[in-house]
Amino acid sequence: MLRARIAGTGSYLPKKILTNKDFEKIVDTSDEWITTRTGIKERHIADDNESTTDMALIAAERAIDSSGVSSDDIDCILFATVTPDMNFPNGACILQDKLQTQNCIALDFSAACTGFIYGLHLANSLIATEQAKNILLVASEKLSSITDYTDRNTCVLFGDAAGAVVLTSSDTSQGILGSYAGSDGSKRELLKREGGGSRLPYNKMGPFDYAKLYLYMDGKAIFKTAVQRMTSSLGFALDKAGKKLEDLDMIIPHQANLRIIEMVREFAKLKEEQVYVNLHKTGNTSAATIPVALDEAIKEKKLKTGDILGVTAFGGGLTYGAAVIEI
Repeated sequence: MLRARIAGTGSYLPKKILTNKDFEKIVDTSDEWITTRTGIKERHIADDNESTTDMALIAAERAIDSSGVSSDDIDCILFATVTPDMNFPNGACILQDKLQTQNCIALDFSAACTGFIYGLHLANSLIATEQAKNILLVASEKLSSITDYTDRNTCVLFGDAAGAVVLTSSDTSQGILGSYAGSDGSKRELLKREGGGSRLPYNKMGPFDYAKLYLYMDGKAIFKTAVQRMTSSLGFALDKAGKKLEDLDMIIPHQANLRIIEMVREFAKLKEEQVYVNLHKTGNTSAATIPVALDEAIKEKKLKTGDILGVTAFGGGLTYGAAVIEI
């Protein structure tokens, strides 16, 4: 049976950094308040002229370089984002042009913070059915472009970043052993960006509607649901992979809140060093959190060939999912 194997990883974090101390000058908050409630100390912010696909290109080129796969052999680009350069054409097509790949499927999809997991799920299916051989999966987010920097409850949470992996066809044990993805649209009001779509288009917006161009989140409700869905999703993915919690060498949860990560770790019964965390220096970068952390973990040699990795996430939609991967 064919499966998708991770052949290369890459990531990009913008140069500009906003620390918790910086936010003390912007909104009514403190370093202690932010750190205690989230675990975040700083986050990277893209320049005004730096787009989502600009960041994606750097991460993608780094992933391709590390994979040993030529960009000419990439036959599918999957692009996870909720902050595209524009409504259309999609970011995958823009990225395809920048990379100069040929005869390539180019698809954007929106699953918020679960975007990378959804991408793994899709990529594994495409490779297993021989619809693609070499897939570039990119998650890139410029959340600063939709963040209200007067709202102290949300602005301290989010950052900008891009992560990418090259997935190739494998008939060995290496690769995605099992994945799971789900949704619950009945809770869509908990995390959303309402303005600018066909329901509330720009030309119909009043002066008080422009706040709806920023993301909105009900943090307390999201927290409870996130823990439940991330842990259950990991369990479902393990079942599909034919593995148990004790088989995991490491997990990389979505980097949204340190307390959520800790509760996922307790569920998995893993030691602290078996859970990769970079939240303190990146903040929540939505779909990009897991591929950025994965790239860092591999480069820091905290993951090695043959290790069993679990990844799990939860995001607006509501969406959720997990995957079990042999590195």
